[in-house]
Order: sequence, then C-alpha cells, then structure tokens
Amino acid sequence: MNIGQAAARSGVSAKMIRYYESIGLLEPSSRSASGYRQYGDKDLHELGFIRRARELGFPLKQVAALMALWRDKSRASAEVKQLAESHIAELEHKAEMLKEMAATLKSLADHCHGDQRPDCPILEGLQDDRVSCRSTR
Repeated sequence: MNIGQAAARSGVSAKMIRYYESIGLLEPSSRSASGYRQYGDKDLHELGFIRRARELGFPLKQVAALMALWRDKSRASAEVKQLAESHIAELEHKAEMLKEMAATLKSLADHCHGDQRPDCPILEGLQDDRVSCRSTR
C-alpha cells in the first residue's frame, strides 16, 4: 500500500510517517519501481504502536526506547515498567501544574468585576512577577 493508504489505515498522517522515518523511529519503507513508498502489515503495526504511545503522551525519545524494547523479544519487562512509571510521574506532575494554573486563573477571574471599568485584576496579575500558580492559593 502507498503512504496515503498507510496513513488512512494507521491513523498517522503521511507527513508524520515521513518524519518518523527521517528520525529513525520507523524503518525506511521499501520503494516501488517508480520510487513510491510501499508499506505492509508490519509497518501498519509499528505505526499503530507509535500512535498509541504518542496518544498516551510519551515523548519521541521514550517512544523510540519503547519500540526498541518492543522489538527485543529478550527484553526485561522491568525496563518497560520503569519507562511507564517514569512517564506516569511526569503526567501526574503536569496534571498538578495544570490544576495550579487553573486555580490561579480562577482566583484572578473571581476578582475581576467584568464591567466597563478599565481596572482588571486578570491583566494586573499577568503583569505581576509575584503572582504565580503557587502564590494565589
């Protein structure tokens, strides 16, 4: 199948397929006699793996490590678990930061009258270096 068909079946855009090949995440595809990329079931399986890992928020470097472990049938599952647990900790940290950001913005918005006056605690808070996600709680 060509790159357009592979993109449609895998849920990964043709542009991203080319990019993954260029950075070595995906092995270069075979080429037809006319030079077009050709993909098979193995490629689709790998693209699906990459897509799911990216949907879970793994950065490309970790996706590459996961793919290497996935391809290595003699791998230790402990390595995979360690990567997953490390990523979980990062996601939990990001979630906490998002909660703090929302709380800060909510506090600023609660103090804004939202009327015709020019005074705006939201804009004042954005310009004040002392206002941070942690200081408004």
